[in-house]
Amino acid sequence: MKPYKQPVSVLVVIYTVVAEQGIQVLLLERADHPGYWQSVTGSREADESLSATARREVQEETGLVQGTLTDWQMQNVYEIYAQWRHRYAPGITHNTEHVYGLQLPARLAVKLAPLEHLNYQWLDWQQAAQKVFSPSNRAAITQLPERIKIP
Repeated sequence: MKPYKQPVSVLVVIYTVVAEQGIQVLLLERADHPGYWQSVTGSREADESLSATARREVQEETGLVQGTLTDWQMQNVYEIYAQWRHRYAPGITHNTEHVYGLQLPARLAVKLAPLEHLNYQWLDWQQAAQKVFSPSNRAAITQLPERIKIP
């Protein structure tokens, strides 16, 4: 039996700045819920640091190993969706999500984890914010213009 997930996770908004197109955000479509788009997410394993969790999840879900990872010093506590609660120990109903940004030098092709994601796309940050299903993901994406300096 697979061990329960920890109710501590990361959300990693992967983005780049493209000349004349502005901020572009990478979104992934969930395999277990087609039509649900999101940034990279995942639970901490054992006692790894949150930044190690963020790097591991990015690599597992996209194959990407480069870019500048930034801890946004932002946490969201939310109720775990009922359809995913079985992944956690009995009685666990809330998760604490830690938000990171990963800036890439350009829009890169990704290698999806087929059991987790069906598709990916790069979108303008406003379109990406509208497309994600998670309110905390939407809030993080809408902060991008304030958080980064566009050259």
